[in-house]
Amino acid sequence: MQYSGARILIEALIEQGVDTVFGYPGGSVLFIYDELFKHRDRIRHILVSHEQHAAHAADGYARSTGKTGVCIATSGPGATNLVTGIATAAMDSVPLVAITGNVTVPLLGKDSFQEVDITGITMPVVKHNWIVKDVNELAEIVREAFIVARAGRPGPVLIDLPKDITAQMGEWIPGMEQAAPVSRQAAAQHTAEGERLVLSARAHRLAERNGRLTFTGEDIDRAAAMIAASKRPAIYSGGGVIISGACGELTRLAERLNAPVALSLMGIGAFPPEHRLCTGLIGMHGTVASNKAIQKADLVLALGARFSDRVTSQADKFAKSAKILHFDIDPAEINKNVRTDAAVIGDLKAALEQLLQKLPPRMETEWNGEIESWKTHVPKAHHRKTALHPRFVIEETARRLGYDAIVATDVGQHQIWTAQFYPIARPRSFITSGGLGTMGFGLGAAIGAKLANPSRPAVLFTGDGSFRMNCGELATAKTYGVPLLIVICNNRVLGMVRQWQNLFYEGRYAETTLDRPPDFVKLADAYGLPGYRASDEASFTSALDRALKDIAGGSAAVVEAVVDQDEKALPMVPGGRPIDEQIMT
Repeated sequence: MQYSGARILIEALIEQGVDTVFGYPGGSVLFIYDELFKHRDRIRHILVSHEQHAAHAADGYARSTGKTGVCIATSGPGATNLVTGIATAAMDSVPLVAITGNVTVPLLGKDSFQEVDITGITMPVVKHNWIVKDVNELAEIVREAFIVARAGRPGPVLIDLPKDITAQMGEWIPGMEQAAPVSRQAAAQHTAEGERLVLSARAHRLAERNGRLTFTGEDIDRAAAMIAASKRPAIYSGGGVIISGACGELTRLAERLNAPVALSLMGIGAFPPEHRLCTGLIGMHGTVASNKAIQKADLVLALGARFSDRVTSQADKFAKSAKILHFDIDPAEINKNVRTDAAVIGDLKAALEQLLQKLPPRMETEWNGEIESWKTHVPKAHHRKTALHPRFVIEETARRLGYDAIVATDVGQHQIWTAQFYPIARPRSFITSGGLGTMGFGLGAAIGAKLANPSRPAVLFTGDGSFRMNCGELATAKTYGVPLLIVICNNRVLGMVRQWQNLFYEGRYAETTLDRPPDFVKLADAYGLPGYRASDEASFTSALDRALKDIAGGSAAVVEAVVDQDEKALPMVPGGRPIDEQIMT
């Protein structure tokens, strides 16, 4: 069948199971948008207010489902506006396919109007990217892109499409994503079809390169021996547990070892928060129990985690008494930030399944009640008597929405408070920017996650600083009837930066006081959405009641919670200190 490049793109996306794309049109993608219009009964397009949030929405869609998110932008500034969202996905291992338009092939490299070398710009933050110069390769490149985005450690990829390629006619052969690898010589015997089979073989090689299981039986035996020799094992669980679908194996391993489980920010949801072995968040803002357990352990099992500096603080002071056993699918992470004594490289779920077969039904440890006693140490700030405390805001919201909710955040103090106080009990339920720490991530991501999970309640916790960066997406929530609860913790400052200025810069609050518009309740009204303001517990409870009624009626709703500008996100480890030396007040 002869189709235009734009039609081939749409058919290839549908073939990959894509039902929703997020984007913003422009001149270089007009043929694509014309096909999206023609096939709007087969694939849904969500028009955002800014291209950055197309990437964030696709990211939220992917994080909450495990599917690959898709976003589209035009050439030049449209494409560059995606870069922050692409980098956010890269840092947190989120499968994303970004599609950008570009000028026609003859104009490439000539500084043409709205031309930019987006493949060069994004090279450091994608797993792979392509610029399509032959319409007959487009379908297979799309198939390759989805394979690479999902394979091994997931991540973003980018396809750059010159405008003339989307207009040219090419042969569409459906179903080739299932083609088996073949040799170039064998494929060449089949002329045009053979060329496509060669491309399919290339796709499979890319998948193999990105996702080969490399651990051996010897690796598993060595890991089991290290565990058997341990007296105080502790587990440091990261986002890889969720990505690999290994949450059940993590629980079985923890119970088998009687080992405390500390969670990275990306690992929240991998282990039940009410479980007796769960010690909560680890690192700069980690709990006393998590940080002390890791520092007192004689063996740390790092599962799908990358030893970020926000976890380790000073790497040479991290878990000094412990051997490190690192499980990860990405060999580049082994010994990158922290020295390891042994590693198991490959799919985490498969590795843990094999490891569990090597372990006894129950192991005795020398943890003698320390973990439970450490859990009683909580910062005084968590119980400060203020008119409206962030802990009350988050816990009251959690009480209403329950364990099934999708919980998204922006970045800042509210992000840490949410991680501490909202009991996230299911994987893929905590949607937050961890590695890049992208302010403005939250609203787009929350919309994408809610659209992907229409039957689940969804809430965005944001701060006044972050919300200013993404509030234009209220138009998206309104237009598509996204019933999303938006809770703004408004302390009228850039809270996390102010906290650092208070603790380490002698209270010099340089440019962190946000004594400026807008009035968030009036802003919500301007977008046709209900908005409520609360300054104490009673008014917050009332505002939440009214907002939840709005959401039940199919509307998004904004609740502004006015909190103390000097409230801190504690505990906190000062830079360069061991993680068990924490500021508690």
